[in-house]
Amino acid sequence: MKKYIILITLTLLALLVGLCARKAEPVSAEKSFPVNPLIGTGGHGHVFVGANVPHGMISVGPNNETLGWDWCSGYHDTDSTIIGFAQNHLSGTGVADLGEILLMPYLGEPTFAAVLFDKNDQTVKPGYYSVKLMDDAITVELTATERVAYHKYSKDSDLPLLVALDLETATKSLMFRDGRQESEVSAIDEYTVAGYRMSSEWARNHKVYYAVRFSHPIAQTHGENPKVAFAFGDVKEVEARVALSYNSVEAALANLEAEGGKKFADVLASAKGKWNSQLSTIDFKGLDSTIDTIFYTSLYHTAFAPQLFSDVEQADEYTIFSTWDTYRAVHPLYTIIDPKAGDYVNSMLNISKTTGRLPVWPLAGFETDCMVGVHSVPIIADAALKGVAGVDPQAALAEIRKFASQPVEGLEFIDAKGYMPANKVNWSVSRALEYCIDDDAVARLAAACGDEETAAYYAARSKNYKHYFDPKTGYMRGKLSNGKFREPFDPSFSLHEEADYVEGNAWQYTWLVPHDPHGLIALFGSEEAFLKQLDALFLADEALNDGASIDITGMIGQYAHGNEPSHHTLYLYTYAGQQHKTAEKIRQVCSEFYTTQPDGLIGNEDCGQMSAWYVFSTLGFYPVHPTAGVYVFGSPLCHEAVIHTVNGTDFKIVAKNNSSENKYIQSVTLDGQPYTKSWISHEDIMKGGEIVFEMGPHPSEFGAAREDRPFAEEIKY
Repeated sequence: MKKYIILITLTLLALLVGLCARKAEPVSAEKSFPVNPLIGTGGHGHVFVGANVPHGMISVGPNNETLGWDWCSGYHDTDSTIIGFAQNHLSGTGVADLGEILLMPYLGEPTFAAVLFDKNDQTVKPGYYSVKLMDDAITVELTATERVAYHKYSKDSDLPLLVALDLETATKSLMFRDGRQESEVSAIDEYTVAGYRMSSEWARNHKVYYAVRFSHPIAQTHGENPKVAFAFGDVKEVEARVALSYNSVEAALANLEAEGGKKFADVLASAKGKWNSQLSTIDFKGLDSTIDTIFYTSLYHTAFAPQLFSDVEQADEYTIFSTWDTYRAVHPLYTIIDPKAGDYVNSMLNISKTTGRLPVWPLAGFETDCMVGVHSVPIIADAALKGVAGVDPQAALAEIRKFASQPVEGLEFIDAKGYMPANKVNWSVSRALEYCIDDDAVARLAAACGDEETAAYYAARSKNYKHYFDPKTGYMRGKLSNGKFREPFDPSFSLHEEADYVEGNAWQYTWLVPHDPHGLIALFGSEEAFLKQLDALFLADEALNDGASIDITGMIGQYAHGNEPSHHTLYLYTYAGQQHKTAEKIRQVCSEFYTTQPDGLIGNEDCGQMSAWYVFSTLGFYPVHPTAGVYVFGSPLCHEAVIHTVNGTDFKIVAKNNSSENKYIQSVTLDGQPYTKSWISHEDIMKGGEIVFEMGPHPSEFGAAREDRPFAEEIKY
């Protein structure tokens, strides 16, 4: 067995870094950040609209009546109907679920029908949502704590005010018509009702428990399970508190009681303060106010998921991990600014301990197995290697070693053939390339933990991406059981469900080797050939065939920013000594594909990944390699920024002479000393300090020298 040697700056000493991690301190609710929560609610962004707190179980907001793919979060900017206000939602996903336990106020009688509203009559801020319904006769206001939604309904009418509870309806989409299997409504006392809803859609046999407490005693009940309405006599205003639990009615009631008698205004002030604490982790001064708004909205979006899954009397556990998306940038961002990063990782580890397998896309206690790869592996390994507080590297390694025997499609061919035959495994190229990334993560953590045998095995397996590269065409291609590449071949061809590539094509997946870019360059035979093909990616015809995945959006040639496998590709120029081309492409993507409009996200938000890319890229660097603890320079879109790390240190970014024209890095200093490398380590960021970029209007030779490129040295196994 060959000895595994890892030539990077990470050491076991880094494992201790997070032991003194700071806890987030409350920030005044009066502080203001330029957040526009409606960004991403149009187009294909699928972003949640409503009230929540960072990573809370509750995401309370409106559900539209319309059935369509773009309603995955329950709401779309183009809609003007509301069927109710649900207590939980997904945000930015390509599949719909949740949107459950709907409350809806009515005047006179409960119709359980959709109500029209005017978007000009709604207000959306972090932690707060309000809208006027029924010709301005009812005003709805929403806010939230971690486990309890707070509703306030006010009327301007002589008609009686009723509140309907709808357990039949939930989020609708083209793919899912939420299928209620059973539900229950029970009176607890004259103010409180409780029960559960069980459905089977994306999360199969999913059960959520609820407890609703009204501010006035229930005078009369209309209807029966699953649609019940409550009348309160002659009142002008009704408040409702709704607690959820994934365990029991008793737990939902305990979650409700834990909030005590908090008033709506007090909860709202607390929610604003929690969001201000979250947004205060980075002080950002962009090139203009538009960039500031997009930046802070992006930072806001990164804290919607994962969501709290446990009850108040339990240790914090989380769910909703879109790992295929979020291992790329969301979780690396958490390791820098989020004191709960270790809790997210330990939630994944606990899932593995409980179920015997690592999570892929866990939702509300159910494994959806959505997408390819097992990307809890690099998330866990990255946190362990960086010394994130609360993550035990040895325990983490013990769990992620289960990856080799995970019952996931295609892995059974790896040891036997080294590759997945395209005639045996759907999405074979995409699956295999993603598995190679996971393999590299296992190898790196095993090496850091002193397990050389495991490190060597997975390091060798991480190189299997080479099987798919065709030197004659310069693309990653499907390979059949007989060892021949699939014919006919068109690098632009894509099918959504049946193909060698998932939500992409050969143009896009050829670059999916973020763990070994220099190995990928070598496959082309020369840096010149690599760069020629990379240039061609951005110059190719944007056209896609009929039947291609609708997720392939945000096109520059055949580069697709709207889908996550492309997100690191812009930064690969830097590995071949052309950092200036990375800068050019970063500026183009940031200006063309991120705006302040409702359709200001070019693809699914995907639980924060689209936004995390923007956060990193506007700061000036990006984690191309998901577990190496290294960030590759691009082109900052700020004048200054200060990252307040979880270690209690401040890392300051200064971009001198920065402007829309001055997009190229001319030189860099780190803590006052010349810095020639085109990358920076996680360790350097976390210890605090100041990096200064000198910007200019023309490409420079910065980062061109071989010794200054990310991992210019050969990494040997």
